Amino acid sequence: MSRQPNLKAETISLPIPRWEFVTIMAAIFGLQAMGIDIMLPALEVIANHYDIQNQNDQQLVIFAFILGFGFPQLIFGPISDRFGRKTLLQLSMVGYFLTSFACMIAPSFVSLLALRFAQGICCAGTRVSAGAIIRDVSKGRSMASILSLVFTVFMIIPILAPAIGTAIMAVLDWKWVFGFLGVFSAPLFLWIQFRLPKTLHEDDRRPLSFKEVFHAFRLVASHRVTAGYMLASGFIYGSLFAFLGASEQIFDDVFGRFDKFYLYFAGIAGLLAVMNYLNSRFVERFGMRRISHTVVLIFIALSAINLIYMKLVEPDFWVFYILFALTFGCFGMLGANFSSLALEYMGHIAGTANAVYGFITLTLSSLFGIIVARSFDGTVHPLLAAFVFLGVASLIIILITERGRLFQPGEGKS
Repeated sequence: MSRQPNLKAETISLPIPRWEFVTIMAAIFGLQAMGIDIMLPALEVIANHYDIQNQNDQQLVIFAFILGFGFPQLIFGPISDRFGRKTLLQLSMVGYFLTSFACMIAPSFVSLLALRFAQGICCAGTRVSAGAIIRDVSKGRSMASILSLVFTVFMIIPILAPAIGTAIMAVLDWKWVFGFLGVFSAPLFLWIQFRLPKTLHEDDRRPLSFKEVFHAFRLVASHRVTAGYMLASGFIYGSLFAFLGASEQIFDDVFGRFDKFYLYFAGIAGLLAVMNYLNSRFVERFGMRRISHTVVLIFIALSAINLIYMKLVEPDFWVFYILFALTFGCFGMLGANFSSLALEYMGHIAGTANAVYGFITLTLSSLFGIIVARSFDGTVHPLLAAFVFLGVASLIIILITERGRLFQPGEGKS
């Protein structure tokens, strides 16, 4: 029998200011973003160093990390529900620190991919812990608001990371793009150690047994709203990972603008941060469903317009970039809302539910991302076509989940 959530865990009073809590959570989430985005300017250099013949194989440096991030979440979720969030978080950060410096001395491309996979596993533990902590202290529209603020601060990292990677390679050996990840994680570990409180109430800790874990997994997978938004997120976020994998090639091979790649990337990430902030301001008034359903429709429309223009008119960079930035900005009003809708009813198994959600969405999105990115043919057509397809697929799943009704409030304020 599953126990009901302890209300103290949902209304815990943090002994640190709200801004500090949001910043710590954003920095933890940022370990994933930094682990991906700081690599982007270095991919071609890495490919040349290891004498990679197929240039599309350089994307594996990104996707090895993403794939390592996936499955281990299913293990870390139950562990965090049994032993607490902070212990798992600290151990995972130690692993992230060590693998960062190990990547610097990888003797071959295969060993580098193996270490990146291991680094993704460690990063998964940090993300599961952080997601469960946020669910411990909030739910519903309140959770969506906090997550939006977290993502707003978190988006500073993708804005800066490519520029940091470029700057590192200008003054140091390219291998220090990996070393910087270790440098970034060390002070964050100390900040967590001394400032972040424990959020899982003792009465809410669950036994670590096969029966309990299986029951929790079944509960997550069988809940219509949780499963629906989990799948919808996995489909539409495949677009995001496809772009991350092929972004360097798009700006270099298609448009010949790699010299200012970090600035263009920062512009896209900056708009994404603005949209996350706007979501934090509006979500408690309008609700997660109204906002996210509207934005999915906008996402599909913008992607279709961009595809039609690039294919039938001309491959103009500024038309592509403006429409693409606006399309990408839609993610700022999807991520927090989809997560909150999926986890709203899972407070008593927040760690496991967050882990299953993270695993399914990341596995789906990364697989779609790999397929799309590796279909790069020197044009933006495969990427934009995938944006339309994945957006429509996500919308269909939402319609099934909501029994054909969009824009309904559905959730109550918390």
